[in-house]
Amino acid sequence: MRRADRLFQIVQYLRGGRLVTANALADKLEVSQRTIYRDVADLIGSGVPIEGEAGVGYVMRAGFDLPPLMFTEDEISALVAGARMARAWGGVRMAAAAEEALVKIAAVLPDAARLRADEVPIHAFDMPEMTPELRSRLDAVERAADTGTRLDIAYADEAGRATVRVVRPLGLWFWGKVWTMVGWCELRDDFRMFRLDRISTLKECGPFRPEKGKTLLDFYRSEAHCR
Repeated sequence: MRRADRLFQIVQYLRGGRLVTANALADKLEVSQRTIYRDVADLIGSGVPIEGEAGVGYVMRAGFDLPPLMFTEDEISALVAGARMARAWGGVRMAAAAEEALVKIAAVLPDAARLRADEVPIHAFDMPEMTPELRSRLDAVERAADTGTRLDIAYADEAGRATVRVVRPLGLWFWGKVWTMVGWCELRDDFRMFRLDRISTLKECGPFRPEKGKTLLDFYRSEAHCR
């Protein structure tokens, strides 16, 4: 969790007017008590009316609220629509994060803007193609691309021919109903795109480092040359 997110969460936990100990906050946020002490001290220094002390607990005076985020109507529409789409068509973690984002957006918007968010006429509905298995697979590929981890995949092409590949995942693309992974295929020694719904199994098989000619930027360049 980013520190900015953690500070936001501390304020949320202290909103109820109840005494909350540093130990309880540390457990909720999965950090050390020392980190909580430092974060609370920084919040107090920035003007957040938190009272209490280490070893006793903290409470926030009633009436404090975070400054409202000032979004335009178009920005609100874009944020809400994007979160709804991620919730409907994303991986398990992505969908949960989108749901939490919608809650946070509603919590910090002024009343008029909150009404606007509720009235955004753009919706996304779950597709039968987005099975629990596919959502979990999407999470796994996203994590591998983010951490630079090779994937050993069992894959079937459009004709149903089975193959096993070791791929360096570089990114994910959504095409309306289909998610694809772009990666460097070690079998073909070239860039390839793989539909996630055609991957039957995958497992992590060691880290990789960016190499010249095998990065996402190189993929974009190769695509540009083909046009």
